[in-house]
Amino acid sequence: MRPFLALATSALALGTALGVAGPAAAHGDHARAHRAQSALAGEGGGALLESSNVTHLSSDPSQVGISGCFMRTAPVFVTSGADSVRVWDVRDAAHPALVGVLPNVLFENEAMNCGERRTPQGVQRFALIGVDSVQASPGDVQHSNVGGGEMIVVDVTDPSHPAIRSRTPGTTSTHTVACVTSAHCRYVYSAGEGNHFSIFDLRDLDHPHEVDADPGEPGVQPHWSPTAGHKWNFDAAGIGTHTGWNGASMWRTTHPAHPTLITTTGRAGRGTDPRYPGWNDFILHNSFRPNAKAFRPNSRPSFAHGNVLLATEEDYEQTDCTRAGSFQTWWVKRLDGTRSAIVPLDKVELADLGSFPLPQGTFCSSHWFDYRPGGLVAVGFYGGGTQVIDARDPRHLKPYGHAVWGASEVWDSMWVPAYDRSGHQTGAKSNVVYSIDAVRGLDVYAVDVPGDGIGAVPSTSAVPATSVVDRARDGVVPLGVVGGAMAMALAVRRRRRTG
Repeated sequence: MRPFLALATSALALGTALGVAGPAAAHGDHARAHRAQSALAGEGGGALLESSNVTHLSSDPSQVGISGCFMRTAPVFVTSGADSVRVWDVRDAAHPALVGVLPNVLFENEAMNCGERRTPQGVQRFALIGVDSVQASPGDVQHSNVGGGEMIVVDVTDPSHPAIRSRTPGTTSTHTVACVTSAHCRYVYSAGEGNHFSIFDLRDLDHPHEVDADPGEPGVQPHWSPTAGHKWNFDAAGIGTHTGWNGASMWRTTHPAHPTLITTTGRAGRGTDPRYPGWNDFILHNSFRPNAKAFRPNSRPSFAHGNVLLATEEDYEQTDCTRAGSFQTWWVKRLDGTRSAIVPLDKVELADLGSFPLPQGTFCSSHWFDYRPGGLVAVGFYGGGTQVIDARDPRHLKPYGHAVWGASEVWDSMWVPAYDRSGHQTGAKSNVVYSIDAVRGLDVYAVDVPGDGIGAVPSTSAVPATSVVDRARDGVVPLGVVGGAMAMALAVRRRRRTG
């Protein structure tokens, strides 16, 4: 931990000394940002291998990208990177338009969460930042953070002027933070560590605070979890899944300040079941349970039955792409309190997904993913690029499509939601995928979705009939910030197994 903090502090000092791109610089020399990141990527950075059912539409290299999220009641996309928080107008999903920049040197906020709050004055929109190790913003220098353990609320109600609204410390790791429900986001759970996690009360956006799990003990006490360590995901049935070192656990969150454990992935999730080798060599990273409200206990695994849990298993220290980290499906057999009721179905590594050349001696683990109703899953595989997996039969995963660059570091891939004319999400997904890349910034793809008859071009739900805003996609990131951030992101990802 100490070497990491030393390097993070050095990178922060470097970025501060050279200056951080402010909103005024967001309309500068777009080519300069591209050259800066291309220098980091190497001469082969422009080579793209894509399957015939995937088309690259556009790219924006102006951010050292890490994570992103979409608003529910407005076509707004918020991204977080090592250098900034950025706000995008995505009414034309094929060509996201940059509208606001908050300079913010940060490591790492690996999972962006968007929240909304209806008030008499209108809808307030905000995004959450989990400070894992280091954070500083020129507009809030008195609160620079070296050491992490903090949640930050960024107000994006005015997309052109994102601003830090409030902060609160936590007693456990804020590597990721997650809204229990994005519709109002009144409670937030942290990644946690050492079999504990934090719950934050966010009912007052200006004064968030951690919920004390045991008021009888001195100080603020965190909450216990058998799988603490990485990410909470909450499904439509109000059940939260906590992924981490010991696999996944599922929790009822009817009372979000007091969740109750339902079941876990057992020995297979801990990586100790000899029948399922390689199912967790490091951590289960994140998860999603489609169609959760339709859950049918003891029924065959099917999305129609709401009993399939999707997950990625990350092992970024393993550079053998046949074992570096898989995309997985699990069968949720019961949710009645039965122990170890989540059992493996199928998994695929990067080497199982195509005939493209595999990265050598670099990260190629699965990372963040996003599910599209119908069964296609977009997954970021670090140096293995953007992979689209056919999960329509969750017992037999298949490759569907891919986009792999010569030099790339895809952290997250997500389907752009379909929005109606009033700007509200419909619950459907378009056929456009955004990939957030620590080397390339933001890449936009169209996928030929089975049965839609459109092909690998943006669907009508992704492209408006009229122009929206001028595509101000020419932001600049100073090379010092890019270099410092990449040093953090690529050289010091550390292995921490506690508890």
